[in-house]
Amino acid sequence: MQGDRVAGRPALSSLPVLLLLLLLLLSRAAALHPDELFPYGESWGDQLLQEGDDESSALVKLANPLHFYEARFSNLYVGTNGIISTQDFPRETEYVDYDFPTDFPAIAPFLADIDTSHGRGQILYREDTSPAVLGLAAHYVRAGFPRSAARFTPTHAFLATWEQVGAYEEVKRGALPSGELNTFQAVLASDGSDTYALFLYPANGLQFFGTRPKESYTVQLQLPARVGFCRGEADDLKSEGPYFSLASTEQSVKNLYQLSNLGVPGVWAFHIGSILPLDNVRPATVGGDLSAAHSSVPLGRSLSRATALESDYNEDNLDYYDVNEKEVDYLPGEPEESLNGHGSIDVSFPSKVDTRPLEESATLDPHTEEGTSLGEVEAPDLKGQVEPWAERGNRSPAPPKVDRDSLAPSWKTPPPSPENRNIQPYPDGGPVPSEMDVPPAHPEEEIVLRNYPASGHSTPLSQETYEVGVEDNVGSNTEVFTYNGANKETCEHNHRQCSRHAFCTDYATGFCCHCQSRFYGNGKHCLPEGAPHRVNGKVSGHLHVGHTPVHFTDVDLHAYVVGNDGRAYTAISHIPQPAAQALLPLTPIGGLFGWLFALEKPGSENGFSLTGAAFIHDMEVTFYPGEERVRITQTAEGLDSENYLSIKTNIQGQVPYVPANFTAHISPYKELYHYSDSAVTSTSSREYSLTFGAINQTWSYRVHQNITYQVCRHAPRRPAFPTTQQLNIDRVFALYNDEERVLRFAVTNQIGPVEEDADPSPVNPCYDGSHTCDTTARCHPGTGVDYTCECASGYQGDGRSCVDENECATGFHRCGPSSVCINLPGSYRCECRSGYEFADDRYTCILITPPSNPCEDGSHTCAPAGQARCVHHGGSVFSCACLPGYAGDGHKCTDVDECSENRCHPAATCYNTPGSFSCRCQPGYHGDGFQCLPDSAPGLTPCEQQQRHAQAQYAYAGARLHIPQCDERGNFLPLQCHGSTGFCWCVDPDGHEVPGTQTPPGSTPPHCGPPPEPTHRPPTVCERWRENLLEHYGGSPRDDQYVPQCDDLGHFVPLQCHGKSDFCWCVDKDGREVQGTRSQPGITPACIPTVAPPTVRPTPRPDVTPPSVGTFLLYTQGQKIGHLPLNGTRLQKDAAKTLLSLHGSIIVGIDYDCRERMVYWTDVTGRTISRVSLELGAEPETIVNSGLISPEGLAIDHIRRTMYWTDSVLDKIERAQLDGSERRVLFHTDLVNPRAIAVDPIRGNLYWTDWNREAPKIETSSLDGENRRILINTDIGLPNALTFDSFSKLLCWADAGTKKLECTLPDGTGRRVIQNNLKYPFGIVSYADHFYHTDWRRDGVVAVNKDSGQFTDEYLPEQRSHLYGITVVYPYCPTGRK
Repeated sequence: MQGDRVAGRPALSSLPVLLLLLLLLLSRAAALHPDELFPYGESWGDQLLQEGDDESSALVKLANPLHFYEARFSNLYVGTNGIISTQDFPRETEYVDYDFPTDFPAIAPFLADIDTSHGRGQILYREDTSPAVLGLAAHYVRAGFPRSAARFTPTHAFLATWEQVGAYEEVKRGALPSGELNTFQAVLASDGSDTYALFLYPANGLQFFGTRPKESYTVQLQLPARVGFCRGEADDLKSEGPYFSLASTEQSVKNLYQLSNLGVPGVWAFHIGSILPLDNVRPATVGGDLSAAHSSVPLGRSLSRATALESDYNEDNLDYYDVNEKEVDYLPGEPEESLNGHGSIDVSFPSKVDTRPLEESATLDPHTEEGTSLGEVEAPDLKGQVEPWAERGNRSPAPPKVDRDSLAPSWKTPPPSPENRNIQPYPDGGPVPSEMDVPPAHPEEEIVLRNYPASGHSTPLSQETYEVGVEDNVGSNTEVFTYNGANKETCEHNHRQCSRHAFCTDYATGFCCHCQSRFYGNGKHCLPEGAPHRVNGKVSGHLHVGHTPVHFTDVDLHAYVVGNDGRAYTAISHIPQPAAQALLPLTPIGGLFGWLFALEKPGSENGFSLTGAAFIHDMEVTFYPGEERVRITQTAEGLDSENYLSIKTNIQGQVPYVPANFTAHISPYKELYHYSDSAVTSTSSREYSLTFGAINQTWSYRVHQNITYQVCRHAPRRPAFPTTQQLNIDRVFALYNDEERVLRFAVTNQIGPVEEDADPSPVNPCYDGSHTCDTTARCHPGTGVDYTCECASGYQGDGRSCVDENECATGFHRCGPSSVCINLPGSYRCECRSGYEFADDRYTCILITPPSNPCEDGSHTCAPAGQARCVHHGGSVFSCACLPGYAGDGHKCTDVDECSENRCHPAATCYNTPGSFSCRCQPGYHGDGFQCLPDSAPGLTPCEQQQRHAQAQYAYAGARLHIPQCDERGNFLPLQCHGSTGFCWCVDPDGHEVPGTQTPPGSTPPHCGPPPEPTHRPPTVCERWRENLLEHYGGSPRDDQYVPQCDDLGHFVPLQCHGKSDFCWCVDKDGREVQGTRSQPGITPACIPTVAPPTVRPTPRPDVTPPSVGTFLLYTQGQKIGHLPLNGTRLQKDAAKTLLSLHGSIIVGIDYDCRERMVYWTDVTGRTISRVSLELGAEPETIVNSGLISPEGLAIDHIRRTMYWTDSVLDKIERAQLDGSERRVLFHTDLVNPRAIAVDPIRGNLYWTDWNREAPKIETSSLDGENRRILINTDIGLPNALTFDSFSKLLCWADAGTKKLECTLPDGTGRRVIQNNLKYPFGIVSYADHFYHTDWRRDGVVAVNKDSGQFTDEYLPEQRSHLYGITVVYPYCPTGRK
């Protein structure tokens, strides 16, 4: 059979074969092959889930219980939709279409709308105790949890396999089902105390990554699959219980089979339950990147750079600003989006994902009483581990920094306090914060997490002692570091200090590092020639702007450098406005990166070729005429794992005040740089002008610059290197955007010899940056103005166009066995698997000698192995726990007498054994001892058998079982009463309780006879006509014969059709055809009800003030528009009805024009916008029927007579007159998933939401599309619903991601939360003191009080399906206030 993938070969019953398979799995980084899944198939005892769209297995009663969170369970259910639960599933519409977590316990390897109908795959499941399965599970768990589960030996496992299953698809005539099918597997393994889950995704096993909601199938809503665990709702049913989400975005789902958290791509391990407290699921973190794993328990980790910079800057996404120089580019807008201090934790992996081994947690295992688990992530012991910075991941603490004011006189003693920044010793001296540095050693028994800064203790590279001296000043405030080694150091022991793109050379007095061909730098840090470079850092300042003090700390700095033409873009975000405006003239802040990576003329070198990534740039600026002084210090701290330069900037002093709205202009200039052994100095003066309108003021400043760095003094000096070079700054710009709060600098630089006179000869394009080489290519000058282009190292192409070369995929890498190759832009990185560390070559991984384990060497003090288990927590730390069936503290355990606890059935005998017990049914009964049934007696009815069984159990002490009452024939009596409690109820012939019939003790028992005859009303005209025609047709009409269609009240259904044909028409209330509505085949006319509502209204209660007549809500639900009247603000649910039925449509957006009493709506199926008058007998009218794909949100401006809508596929916002004329696109850029839209006609503002899962936002503009800006982009998730309340002047939205209803003033201030426990809102409208929103989880309309935030009412239509838009219909036009 298809599912029995091992049927054709011997079963893996022998452990050696299994271990061979495991070794093959753990020794390579290739994706998991489908044959390497756990064995499955009917020959292995699997049960097969019934095929279908929303199927659930029968109750699976486990022979051995498992643990999930803190609970112990013995029952499981397997569902079609990629999910396992400890309880039966609700209908799929209550959980498949919603975000994680679910309301019920869930283990979800791939939660999506899966359909196995018509043979599209199969789902298999079983409980297993075979050595083959348990052995493979044990090795996976031990690999993922090398410390806490080193001796994990499972005794039983549960497996569920989804093989070649497909996504639910809308049935379309003649269309073949999609060929995209998924295969994945979940394994739950337990040793009786701890339960671990394994999720397996083979290569090419995931071909679809999400599904669409059924009721909104034509709306462009692709919901990614959800992967994770949740315990279900908490006891109060109002708050979410703990949960862990591994994947919820399309990219993270795509990465499931490519990545791993235990070193085997496609395999994921999690600790999901224990007999000891477990706050949340704990993932393995050996070889996978879970830096972004989302958990309901705070992970407490800082964001890695890879996570924070998912939207990297590149040439394709630069924003361009025209400031008299159209060809000058600037750094992309909004760099603060990357690192703005708001950490969001998500499991979306970047396209280049870091899968380095991440140590287990620094804190003790949560099973011990000491220590706090940070993010519930384990960590192996780091003692003695020495790992180069170049091979460490983004969570590494910042490399050692240089504090020139606290240099110790020698390396014999550590620095006096942790606050002092340390210098990593280098054979010839100087600060070396680099990718090659050795990490700090840690004291005995101390573990330091990589993603937290270590304490300030550094260890020299060898045992030699180095003396430190400080030379005199070279220029202004220049400090140079020199070191004298007592013994010569050679490459043999120190080559790891060189960059991996460098070679090491021994000289007479020591060794030096030199960059390889096609790379440049100082040997310690090497970057590829021709490739673009990036800089990340923080800026702090203590300034006086004029006489006003301004302070800021650790704001973000990002720079992007195009190396092959000398362009450098710098952006600093969130500097307070006065300081940012005053810093506009200080282009040297960004000019440093221009000098570092300047375009080199023949015979010249830029700064990075000398300094590498470790230097200090000290700059003092004096402004004239006021003589204000400011000092700027920029400290380079090495390259991170992505080869990004890290830099810290500190600004102190006084700067002149620059008024708001003034712009700074600086002309191109030249600077001379003077070079000595370890320092570069420059002094220059610069003029700048401040302009605003007709105002133009000219000022100046003088700048002194010192750059100190370290050189390798062992290599011979280069006599040809000039002592002075000239930096030409051809273009320079400075801009500040107050709305974005971003200060930007842009410079274009060339460095070369000092120019005496202008050279009239033509300049080669390689030297002035006018070449056409790719930004990742090197320009090679030829004769005259000829040149050639060559892609930089790590890229491939013709030089004009270059793409990243994946060394890991092509095999052109040096990563050895037991290591994983990680591809990077232009490069790659090697990572050792768990339990291995790098050898000296930094490519080969060698086995780490495991530390002593008291649980293995017998030095523990636990009770004997048959009574207790020893749990190792690393080092000499362990804990003891009694095995099930024993009680005690783990050091001393005594047998528990289970028989005294009456665990067996009353008709069974209990036998106590050491650590366990057994139950056996007594003679005359059969069962497992926990449940015993009387042996079958022939001739008994079901009632008599249940009666006999209940009587047998009634003898058990404390039993409160109901004994069924049977009549003389053995049938159930219709009335049943409980002999102990006094409750009574009715039952059907099978003995099942009739819902709603139970009565409490002491009350009159229910009437359980046959129901009374209904009172019949006289038949209507429609019903009489229908009856006559049916009689005429002989009771069964042909498909082409007409039969009137009547509703429940006997009225004619507005839409009538000829038999089963497509010929349809509309009728009035008397059944007469409405002229002009008869349709052709395939076209269904839109008909509106013509039966007027009742004229007699219910008498209001004395405490209710009736509103103006005619106020009601209109909501959209699939192919209809619903009408829900309001009584005050209460929902008149009994008067709800269908206003308009549009067959074959899905209506999403809706709004109302109060002046002409017209309802407007969007239809995503018909791709149209239509309207209808509320006057009796009106017909729908389509007003926009072209240029739409998925029109969703809709807003009407009743004053200007215009409408606005969003299209989530075209990513547009458009405007037109109410008749569809004068159509115009307002916005078509920077939109991903625009949905809700609202208009403020009084103040002339437009608002809309974009639920882009990567960067959701709410934006605003004027009604004609001017002054567009982001209003809200923090702390939002899926802002589906939006409304503007013209009375309170508040913009309010409902968020299906954060579950909040919030409001803000039109300018984005005064934000407050109204309600924070919504389910899944879609549309919202404001009326009086209430909000009314549609909810996809409730499938209804929910009312929320504006003042208290309380839920006050709810309407659930009889037809349960998703509701979309909602609006309110007034009897007048609201005026509002400005």
